[in-house]
Amino acid sequence: MSPKKGSLAAGCRPSRRSLLSVVGALTGMALAVVPLSTANMASAATSASVAKGTRVSAWSPSMTTGGPSFTNQTIRMVVHSSVAGSGARITLSNRYSTTPLEVSAVDVAVQAGGGEATRGTTRNVTFGNSVHVTIPAGEEAVSDVIPISVSAGENLLVSLYVPGTTGTSTWHSDAFDTTYIASGNHTGDDSSAAFGTTTTSWYYLAGLDVVSPTARGTVVAFGDSITDGYHSSTSTYTRWPDFLGRRLGTEPGPQRLSVIDAGIGGNRVLTDVPNLWQGVSALKRFGHDALGQPGVKDVILFEGINDIGNNAGPDGRPLTAQDLIDGYRTLIDEAHAAHVDVIGATLMPDEGNGYYTPAAETIRQSVNQWIRTSGAFDGVIDFDQTMRDPAHPAALNPAYDSGDHIHPNDAGMKAMADAIDLRLLHS
Repeated sequence: MSPKKGSLAAGCRPSRRSLLSVVGALTGMALAVVPLSTANMASAATSASVAKGTRVSAWSPSMTTGGPSFTNQTIRMVVHSSVAGSGARITLSNRYSTTPLEVSAVDVAVQAGGGEATRGTTRNVTFGNSVHVTIPAGEEAVSDVIPISVSAGENLLVSLYVPGTTGTSTWHSDAFDTTYIASGNHTGDDSSAAFGTTTTSWYYLAGLDVVSPTARGTVVAFGDSITDGYHSSTSTYTRWPDFLGRRLGTEPGPQRLSVIDAGIGGNRVLTDVPNLWQGVSALKRFGHDALGQPGVKDVILFEGINDIGNNAGPDGRPLTAQDLIDGYRTLIDEAHAAHVDVIGATLMPDEGNGYYTPAAETIRQSVNQWIRTSGAFDGVIDFDQTMRDPAHPAALNPAYDSGDHIHPNDAGMKAMADAIDLRLLHS
C-alpha cells in the first residue's frame, strides 16, 4: 500500500529447526557487469578474502521501474548499514530500465551530516578495475571491494555521476531518507554545497554488502509499504526492520545477523501493480530481492494486504483466501529449495481504512488463521495480535496508528520489531 501514490493502503513441511510461534508479545571478488541470473548468485556465494568473516547484505532496497531521467548529474544517496563490516561492495541496478546506464564516477564516504562527507573518508569505487561502467538494460553491476569499514547503524554516502541522459531510471520511490542531486560531476566533494536539489528516493543504488567478523547471515524483511516504512519519520531509521536490526545489535554478545528491508509500497503477492513504482509481484521478485541477497538465512514474509484490499486475484478475478495461501506456498517452496527459512507474519487489521470491507476482513482472518496453524512456515510472528486494538480487534491500536488506520507510526514500528522472538532467526 502506498496512499500518496493513489492507493488507500499498502502442503505442510517439517521445519529444519524448532518451529516457534510468537503470539502476543512477540573474498571480495571483483565483478563488473553481470546478468541478473548470475549477479546476486555471485554476490551471495562469494566469501571475502579481504577480511575474516562472512559476506552479508548490510542494506538493499528493492527496485522498481518508472523513475525520473538524469542528465549530467551527480546523485548522492545515504546508505544506513545494519551491521558492522569491511571489504564493502555496492550494487548498481539497471534492472528495470530499457536503455544502457553509463556511470563515469562513483565514490563512497562516511556521512558527516546531511549531504556532507567526513573529510578524508572518500573512496573511489571501481568495477572490474575501471572507474567507468556501462550497465546494459536489465542488468546489474557489483563493484570491486572498496577499502572502507562501516559500523552498525553508521551512514555512508554513495555518489554516482551520470554524464549523459539516462532515460527512465531504476529506482526505489519511497526511501524515507534524503538524496542529494547536483549538476555536473561532484563525486569528490566533501561539501554538499553543489547539491541544490533533494528528493526522498534512491536511484540505481541497490545494495551494500560487507564482510562481517561476527554476523553469520542476513535476514530479509520482505513486504509492502508497512515494511518499506510508510509514515515512519524521514531519515530517522524507524522502520520496523531498522528497529529489528538494532535489537539484534544490542543482544548479548556480538551481532550475529544483518537485516535488510525488501519492502515496496503498494506491492502485492500475486499480481503486478498498475502503478509501476509499486513493483512486480512478490512471486516475480522474491528470487532476486530476497533469495539473491548475500548471506541470506531467513526471510520474514509480511505481505498480502494489498492483494486483499484491491480484491486482486489471479487472472483479473476476485481474490480468495486460497489464492493468497497458494502464493505463500510457492514462495516457501522457493526458499526451501534455496535452503532459506521463511517466517510468516500475520496481516494487521485495517478497519477505518478504505481497504476495509466485511468481505476483505473475512479473507484476512482466514489467511491469518492459516499462517498461524498450517505449519507451512518455519516460524510465525503474530503482528495482528500485537498491533490490534484490544477493544476493537478489527482496527489498529490507536497508540500505534499513524492516522490512516493501516500504517503504524514510529511507536508501532518499534512494537512490531519488539514482537519478534529472536529465537526464530538463524543466529
